[in-house]
Amino acid sequence: MTDSNVEASQFVTFQLGDELFGVKVHRTREVLNLISITSVPQTPDYMLGVINLRGQVVPVIDMRCKLGMSTVEASRDTCIVVLEVMVEDEPVVVGAQADAVREVLEIREDQIEPAPRLGSRLKTEFINGMGRVDDQFIILLDIDRVFSSEELVVVMDAGEINADEAGDAETVAMS
Repeated sequence: MTDSNVEASQFVTFQLGDELFGVKVHRTREVLNLISITSVPQTPDYMLGVINLRGQVVPVIDMRCKLGMSTVEASRDTCIVVLEVMVEDEPVVVGAQADAVREVLEIREDQIEPAPRLGSRLKTEFINGMGRVDDQFIILLDIDRVFSSEELVVVMDAGEINADEAGDAETVAMS
């Protein structure tokens, strides 16, 4: 039996390799099919480039690379999760390339455990907690901490230079 007074939050879940990650649904703007990304010279390894999303230049980050995972070839499930990241109290739109988007899950506070201190391949400062749904763990990301303000300034500056070259994005509905 569950306690109806326990708060719950909704998370968009996406897959990177065998791991499942979650980002709060209110920080997720949309999910795009993988489209052509315009590369930007002299940017960090994790930055794939920029896209034109209805007239707005959006930098796209390889989440595998950013989180220290090995990169893989894109598949038909590879997508871009468009997120709103807060930088110095200002929202910045960023695309995060993921292997696949899975579903929107509601996770109660009593299903969230603290981030592990040891043994994780990921930097734990990016992790808000570990959500447990049924027998599966979901790594709940603190998306604001994944990107430092300095990194996003570099990314946004590079994106503005290449704004005219970016391709148009195609939206896919989440199922």
